[in-house]
Amino acid sequence: MTDTLQAYCVKCREKRDMTAPAAVYTESGTPGTRGTCPVCGTTLFRMGRTQEHDSLPKPETVKAPKRAKAKPAARTKAKKPAGSKKAAGKTARTAKTAKTGPADKGQHHGRLVIVESPAKARTVQRFLGKKYVVKASIGHVRDLLRSKLSVDVEHDFQPQYRVPNEKRGVVKEIKEAAARASEIYLATDPDREGEAIAWHLMAAADIDESRVRRVVFHEITEEAIQEAFAHPHHVNMSLVNAQQTRRILDRLVGYNITELLWEKVRNRLSAGRVQSVALRMVVDREREIRTFVPVEYWTIQAELAKQVENGRNASNFVATLIKIRDEDADLHTEAEVMPHTLVLENSDYRVEEVRRGTRQRRPAPPFTTSTLQQEASRTLNFNARRTMRVAQQLYEGIDTGEGQIGLITYMRTDSTAIAKEAQTKAHEFIVANYGKDFAPARPPVYKTQSKTAQEAHEAIRPTSIDRTPESLQHLNRDQLRLYTLIWQRFVASQMANAVYTTMRVDIRAGEPGSGAEPYLFRVAGSLIKFPGFLRVYEESHDIDEAPDEDTGRILPDLTAGEMLRLIQVLPRQHFTQPPPRYTEATLVKALEENGIGRPSTYAPTVAVIQNRDYVSRDGRYLVPSETGEIVNDLLVTYFPDILSYSFTADLEDQLDHVAEGREEWVPFLAKFYGPFESQLKHARAQLPSQRQQEHIGRACPTCGNPLVMRYGRFGKFIGCSTYPECKYTEPWLDKIGVACPRCGGDLVEKRTQRGRTFYGCSNYPACEFTSWKRPLSAPCPNCGGLLVEHNRTKAQCLTCSGIFERDEFPDAMPESASDLD
Repeated sequence: MTDTLQAYCVKCREKRDMTAPAAVYTESGTPGTRGTCPVCGTTLFRMGRTQEHDSLPKPETVKAPKRAKAKPAARTKAKKPAGSKKAAGKTARTAKTAKTGPADKGQHHGRLVIVESPAKARTVQRFLGKKYVVKASIGHVRDLLRSKLSVDVEHDFQPQYRVPNEKRGVVKEIKEAAARASEIYLATDPDREGEAIAWHLMAAADIDESRVRRVVFHEITEEAIQEAFAHPHHVNMSLVNAQQTRRILDRLVGYNITELLWEKVRNRLSAGRVQSVALRMVVDREREIRTFVPVEYWTIQAELAKQVENGRNASNFVATLIKIRDEDADLHTEAEVMPHTLVLENSDYRVEEVRRGTRQRRPAPPFTTSTLQQEASRTLNFNARRTMRVAQQLYEGIDTGEGQIGLITYMRTDSTAIAKEAQTKAHEFIVANYGKDFAPARPPVYKTQSKTAQEAHEAIRPTSIDRTPESLQHLNRDQLRLYTLIWQRFVASQMANAVYTTMRVDIRAGEPGSGAEPYLFRVAGSLIKFPGFLRVYEESHDIDEAPDEDTGRILPDLTAGEMLRLIQVLPRQHFTQPPPRYTEATLVKALEENGIGRPSTYAPTVAVIQNRDYVSRDGRYLVPSETGEIVNDLLVTYFPDILSYSFTADLEDQLDHVAEGREEWVPFLAKFYGPFESQLKHARAQLPSQRQQEHIGRACPTCGNPLVMRYGRFGKFIGCSTYPECKYTEPWLDKIGVACPRCGGDLVEKRTQRGRTFYGCSNYPACEFTSWKRPLSAPCPNCGGLLVEHNRTKAQCLTCSGIFERDEFPDAMPESASDLD
């Protein structure tokens, strides 16, 4: 093309000149031009005919046949007289409908906006005003059938979608509203999932494509929404195809392998393309811990001090032996250590070198989905699902006193980029509230940590830095805690570096009069000279990460050549430690580092391996169950590619290529399905039955055969091992070791049909005691009543309502079902 064409870039959020523009026709025959952004590489599209379309054959388009209207059934009742009031009223209404009804395409009026959730609808409605009608689809409106594969592998993997029963009323309402509207704006979330929801809405509600506009905003504020509606575009079919490909891929893997597990192991198991790899990571780590052989090693430290000065002793400090005769101090046994200890106890200690300096520490970048889930787990004790649920509430909008407004930007992102306008406002806020020295000369730029980052979003940040946590005290506890974390992290990320003064001292030791100093000790310390971002926030660390012992260590003023006084020699025995078990935070981090999954999949992946009882929690740590290990071993043996870290990451990269329009989705699926189908056939033929029989240790009261653990729709239950010959069953009771306060029976952990945990008496229905909060075995110190977990730090008595610190009681665990929900 000779002329330069421009189109709006959703990532740069401004118009850009197209790179490599190419004339194309859409499926409906509409001419347009497709190119790429020269800055970020995002696909650009501009509607309209150009000279290049003259030489381009226009595709044939086939209009869908109009549906024949069903004839009204013959009425059996006698008609009312034509002159009656009812008949007259009905005739008038019919005439009015005929003039303005939705069937008349020339009478469309009004603007319809469709979003996903009611909360988001209320917020968007507030900014758009009465000229728009905003409806909520409440998530997806179409999906694959649950009861079968729903993918036609013989005909280009065509999916079979349907509107679920629970969504038919929603779709009907949207369809009626769309039939009346002259313009329809699909304002679903700005990612592949949101793009797919927009496409499914058009299909499910029979929305005419000519009246559809796609709008995208990354924060629900008035400015962002007005900007989005000023630059509408069309549904991006490349993003839709990428989401559809992922959905089909996951169904092909999950449905077929799950069916195999039900046949060979037991029912109610499941497998998934990403969840199975996450399970493998947990199992591999557990086995690495089991097989770990600790290795003994020793260290030698010397507690030292300056010589007596001005009549008083200076403060002591501890230095560590690092060299013996210029070689690393590699000591493995007590026999190796003791000769050196004897020499060092009678040696002189001399300061060889003192190095003073400064070092700077950068703030952590603003949150991505992964880092938000990790930090919320470490500091707030939130699991990934809880974090994303609260973040969704903050994004969709909360009444702040100035009306319903979104408090944070879109929370599914792997980018650390920040809009220039937000950085400018942050700079002004920091100068005004902390001083000019706390604001860097240039806005900081952070490189995205994830190698597979691809979404065109900002990092997670507050929509307005002026909404401080102190001004939002009306938020509920979870919302305020998570918002505070996001606000502090963003503000700190835009502040100046922290500056430390550092001091490193090398100390030589040797026997007096020998003329030799074979031992080299070293000690370092650092103090904060300028706090910088630390004034607002400091990133936490994983519970197994070793702290920096040098930070905050105060050393006396030492000079080279100075002699020191020995207080004591400290030989210490150590053993190497196995790698720690995964927590939810470290598992999400590992998934991201290996390129497995995407921001939208981390939380459901971690949740599903726990919901399926493949993994349980021991405190904060994830431990694989016996079932989890059996399933993992079968999948690794018979589906090595599916369980390969690199293979799963490569699939994610190829899905990115589909999203960018560089790869067609049908050949991609065909390339995957061929080898997978061969592995599936081999597994069905070769895999021996490994049906689990977990005996209870009691005989069936009906037939005398052993009772075993069984699994049903709502979890575990006890049944006869000879089923279906004997159909005896009884409920499985998860006793928590606490007596019922009413009848003295055992209290057990139960779940509602929706999966919520509660606690009740094992003698139900004779005793109907229940509690949503976990009971504690210790009695109330005031009245002896039943204590329950009030929150993460408090316990409450159900009898006298007294509140107590939970750490006063031996079974007051730091985490409970309510905390982990």
